[in-house]
Amino acid sequence: MTQCILCNSQDIEDFYTADGYDYIHCNHCDLIYVKPGQRLDPDEEKSRYDLHENDPADEMYRNFLSQLFAPLSKKLKSNSLGLDFGSGPGPTLSVMFEEQGHRMNIYDPFYASDKSVFDHSYDFITTTETAEHLFKPREEFDLLWSCLKPGGYLGIMTKIVPSLDEFYDWHYRKDDTHVTFYTEKTFQWMADHYSAKLEIFGERTIILEKHSRQ
Repeated sequence: MTQCILCNSQDIEDFYTADGYDYIHCNHCDLIYVKPGQRLDPDEEKSRYDLHENDPADEMYRNFLSQLFAPLSKKLKSNSLGLDFGSGPGPTLSVMFEEQGHRMNIYDPFYASDKSVFDHSYDFITTTETAEHLFKPREEFDLLWSCLKPGGYLGIMTKIVPSLDEFYDWHYRKDDTHVTFYTEKTFQWMADHYSAKLEIFGERTIILEKHSRQ
């Protein structure tokens, strides 16, 4: 592959090799990603996700998701329609929004794979601890953006790369299912690309607001 999997720039370079994986860095949007041929196959990938113990009754998990839920919920009008993309084996964020009076659809390629959810337009879309798993982030974010109403919000939770120098020893890199990594510069590129307003909260919460005239 001769171009970045997010911005399509050809200004990419071999970053380095670690733990059997070769990493590519894009000099244009600052994305870092595993060489596509080295990703886990779908069966092996799903077997890792099956080990996740996500439970709507787990208060610790709810507190974790509140890093996105809290700032995003403050922006929403009552009875908004949302999509949780990458809802996982135990959908929880969607339950939290439903408890607040919003309507929710969910999608996950392994656990809730009904693609008819993409036939709707949404007031907000969430993707928590999913962006780092994406094989084709440009294609997938373009799809989500196309499903978002003007004035809507795309809320993302993924650990932001602290710095290129720290990437090698970064614990988040060492999960075999994590193949795509974003810096603040990457999210600024996305905001510019989609003509969106960008807000970053802490080290893992990103909200992109779609222009009201898009």
